[in-house]
Amino acid sequence: MGIAALATWITAAAGGLYLLSIWLIEYDKEFQAASATRLPPLVLVCHVLCAGGGLIVWAGYLVFDSDGLAWIALVALVLAAAFGTAMAVRWVSVYREARATQHWSRSLAAAPEPALWPPGPASAEGFVGESGQTAPARQLAVLSRPLLIGPPERNFPLPVVIGHGLFAGTTIALVLLTALGVGGS
Repeated sequence: MGIAALATWITAAAGGLYLLSIWLIEYDKEFQAASATRLPPLVLVCHVLCAGGGLIVWAGYLVFDSDGLAWIALVALVLAAAFGTAMAVRWVSVYREARATQHWSRSLAAAPEPALWPPGPASAEGFVGESGQTAPARQLAVLSRPLLIGPPERNFPLPVVIGHGLFAGTTIALVLLTALGVGGS
């Protein structure tokens, strides 16, 4: 069971590293000023350190077969899960907001064009619609492109987040059972 726990832990870590790489690529403190991350960097770092450190301790348990190392790994794993759960709760609002924005932009794209939009002639102020009304070109550009600004975690794929959590939960159960001596190592 100890090897199974190692396998699920490594799988959870792989999913977590994938999510971390997305967050690091997207995180830009200056660019994100309008829409800052909802995942506090300190909590993120603590989550990664507890999970990674616990994984190393678990590998030590498997090599040296020391019950103390199993319990230390379990504590590190539970701490990592607490930090991860806190981040997951905060991420849900970002996910819902991103889904609503996608729905809104799809609805906007499917809506018929108002009378003031092209095919009227362009002027220095923007486009002149058939009714003679002017729409600023900048406004039209903003409405016609997808919204790209948002917290860095807006691009987390839902299946990866769910899989990461499921493998982490399975790992906790397997490590606990192993530490209790159920099923052998």
